[in-house]
Amino acid sequence: MKISEIDIPDTVSAFYIDSGITELYPPQVTAIEAGLLMGKNILAAVPTASGKTMMAELAMLKSVLKGGKCLYIVPLRALASEKYERFKEFHVLGVEAGISSGDLDSRDEWLGKKDIIVATSEKTDSLIRNGAPWIKDITVIVADEIHLLDSPDRGPTLEVTLARLMQTNPNAQIIGLSATVGNSKDMAEWLMAQLVESDWRPVDLREGVYFGSAINFINSQRGVESQYKDELLDLVTDTLQEGGQCLIFESSRRNAEASARRLGQVLTKKLDDKTLAELGILAGSISGTSETDIAKRLSQCVEGGAAFHHAGLTSDQRKSIEAGFRNNSIKVLSSTPTLAAGLNLPARRVIIRGYKRYDPNYGMVPIPVLEYKQMAGRAGRPQLDPYGESVLIARSFDELQGLRDQYVLNIAEDIWSKLGTENALRTHILSAVSTRLVGSRDELMDFLGLTFYAHQQETWKLAAVVDEVIGFLNENKMLLHSDGLYPTELGELVSKLYIDPLSASIMVDGLGRLDSVNTTELTLLNLICNTPDMRSLFLRSGDYGWLNDIVSEHCDEFVQPAGQGSKEYEWFLSDVKTAMVLRDWISEEGEDKITSKFNIGPGDIRAQADTAQWLMHSLARLAGYLGNEYTNFAQELVERISYGATKELLPIIKLRDIGRVRARKLFDAGYHDLDGIRTAGFDTLATILGPKIAANTLRQLGVDVEQEPDTAHKHAGKNAGQQNLIDL
Repeated sequence: MKISEIDIPDTVSAFYIDSGITELYPPQVTAIEAGLLMGKNILAAVPTASGKTMMAELAMLKSVLKGGKCLYIVPLRALASEKYERFKEFHVLGVEAGISSGDLDSRDEWLGKKDIIVATSEKTDSLIRNGAPWIKDITVIVADEIHLLDSPDRGPTLEVTLARLMQTNPNAQIIGLSATVGNSKDMAEWLMAQLVESDWRPVDLREGVYFGSAINFINSQRGVESQYKDELLDLVTDTLQEGGQCLIFESSRRNAEASARRLGQVLTKKLDDKTLAELGILAGSISGTSETDIAKRLSQCVEGGAAFHHAGLTSDQRKSIEAGFRNNSIKVLSSTPTLAAGLNLPARRVIIRGYKRYDPNYGMVPIPVLEYKQMAGRAGRPQLDPYGESVLIARSFDELQGLRDQYVLNIAEDIWSKLGTENALRTHILSAVSTRLVGSRDELMDFLGLTFYAHQQETWKLAAVVDEVIGFLNENKMLLHSDGLYPTELGELVSKLYIDPLSASIMVDGLGRLDSVNTTELTLLNLICNTPDMRSLFLRSGDYGWLNDIVSEHCDEFVQPAGQGSKEYEWFLSDVKTAMVLRDWISEEGEDKITSKFNIGPGDIRAQADTAQWLMHSLARLAGYLGNEYTNFAQELVERISYGATKELLPIIKLRDIGRVRARKLFDAGYHDLDGIRTAGFDTLATILGPKIAANTLRQLGVDVEQEPDTAHKHAGKNAGQQNLIDL
């Protein structure tokens, strides 16, 4: 079916035709025949790269050009950014896109002016709780990667959010985009959607297992020349010789980095001068993003045509790597499994080197078939590769047969709701009561009857857990349970702050104990790290000694210490370790020292700081509600966590492009406030900050700057300083 033949505005047809898309893929045709462009609910369960996103685009554009508004829900911020960049291209059609990724207790009313809004499921849930007025205007709701209903972390929020949207926007079209799963029919029935299910792919996928110097496919075998006595090097070299790229999935960050380092050392000898020059430029830009060892290691790998990708990298580093891989400068990318969760980075050959993951309860366990299929689906670049290959690696013939049966010949598991636990229900029950969605236990049970859990199981099975949650919320003064369910002022605040009610309970209890301890920044940092909303760092064998010393030295600063030798003591030490990362961060410790000391990446620092900023903001709001004397102290810490700075820098660090490193240079040069900076003059500031930043800083302060070319040349380079995560 041609684009010009479907029922969409001519301007939309022209947009796709001009971009080189003239015909639809078979799954897209099936979706249109099922009512995609007639407002029917659709669940598309098709392989990666089979055109799922375009299905959603067609429905959204048709709706928007008739006056509608669309919400595109994704599981990850990185995926939200990728989709937002794509949807911004619709500007030529008069369609404006927006992305909601800011504070979790804001209404983002400005998004009401946008036509397509991209948000994570958590942010969407928060917008609903905070009463974003434009939610009621949504006409198309897209849930990308909807099979993540199965995730214990993200699934319950996605499930409840969709249930609420289906209730409050009953006429909105629901479009679920999913990998092929075992019970996609169940999911479609829950969404009251037409099921579009297909195994079709634009590039043929060959799945096999490597053993005995050959890739063993189902009905064939492909020999691989053994050049290095290392199966990974052999497989990668074989791919590159045919002009392809490789994507490697490893079980850990350490393994991903080790693979990239080894491959880079070998591949650099096989690349032409033009590619090496491109890689040199890219490596230089990456080394300039941070002074940490991880940036240096990444830069060295990139120089050889390889790279690694994991959450320990900064967002800028990850974006640089992704761009280098897409333009074919980087030939091989070694990644942790997080890359399989939606990002568009296909490769000729996908090598799944580690098919087991560490589980703290069971040790090393095989990954689910669905996760394998997600990884395998990255094989094959449309319009570039004649085929894609997914390769598992076996060490024995028995393992070869086992991997073939377990993954290659198997189908993905069924998806099951993870809503039926107290941890999952606490926040959503409080939200339902606080937003007046429900006013009694019966109404609450009726609402829960709309969830995927209720579609799969009897709602009465939730009754005992619901009563436990209501009891907890009542006991902690977040709701009243008498002849109905009523939110308290505290409960409404906790719901809008978007924190777990258990976190709020811990914070309220801790705030009440501050007068009995020596309250310092470590006190409040450790308090928020003690909540379930903070993901604390793991303890390593070398951590116990220095952490015990910290606990002993600061024993009078903790509001909820655990006794040494108790079963809670290890959890307490883990929280203290996380708090110490944050204390070093706000004390302006260099990121290279923090990453080295705690064995984490610069991306981890930023992730921990983002979570801590949200939780400290919540603590400050709760303290204000309670009239606690430490309210201002907590609010000051919110700003310090945001900038990674000491208190004395706060008056000047809020200037755009003045991170904590540049702010420290200004402060040490004697410029402690905005008036002092405003009157300093361009030449003086250029010596400290570099000419470009100096000019931009003065313009922010209302000073008209006309920078002369010779002046810019005189100051350039010497004092500009290496770009750093904390300068961004």
